[in-house]
Amino acid sequence: MGHIVHARRLYRRWVTTTAIQISHFSDVLCVWAYIAQRRMDELRQEFGDQVTVDYRHVSVFGFARASLEARWKDKGGLAGYAAHVGSVIAKFDHVALHPDAWARVAPTSSWPAHLVLAAMRSLEATGEMPPGAGVALAWRIREAFFRDARDIARADVLDDLVEPDGRAAVRELLATGVAHAQLARDYELARELDVHVSPSIVMNEGRQHLNGNVGYRLIAANLRELLERADPAQMSWC
Repeated sequence: MGHIVHARRLYRRWVTTTAIQISHFSDVLCVWAYIAQRRMDELRQEFGDQVTVDYRHVSVFGFARASLEARWKDKGGLAGYAAHVGSVIAKFDHVALHPDAWARVAPTSSWPAHLVLAAMRSLEATGEMPPGAGVALAWRIREAFFRDARDIARADVLDDLVEPDGRAAVRELLATGVAHAQLARDYELARELDVHVSPSIVMNEGRQHLNGNVGYRLIAANLRELLERADPAQMSWC
């Protein structure tokens, strides 16, 4: 019994000082990433400081409008793709799709939004913006396009979506190329980790990938397994 009590004490001490780091890659124009952002919010609520998430971007819609027009040419074009996205979103009650999104408003690229988000991540790292500012901005950008049919490839739209107290700093990082360097590293890291899908969660030092529309329970189960591996309570006390 004494060993068990000691193990539990070690576990409680461990969970307050150790965190599992995961990397989350997404493209802001990906409907599945839009749907899945709530799952990442749930992850933070359940695991708290036991898990840290490194938000990164992968280029799936870098050549968005032209690529979709070509791929959906025989299936209704952009209107056909918009109908497909609508059929996906209809299965979830926490997201919405504007009838003009993709059908009439089709951003040329997700890269401008990724650049703004890379700038915001830099500002979080330096303490100029509070933790979570980037996640909140990503959600506003996604809702701006999918729910409100705003063209998030436009600089003026993105500037409007940044909180007023962060706009000048974001503009400076865009002007100086700092945001571009950050985004280039994201895309380079995606190649290194063999990430091609949005969203993708990479954990266990790159050995585990959860790609695409993965349910919350599966994500949480994988994290619990990693946490238990590092849990001293799981050690053999024989």
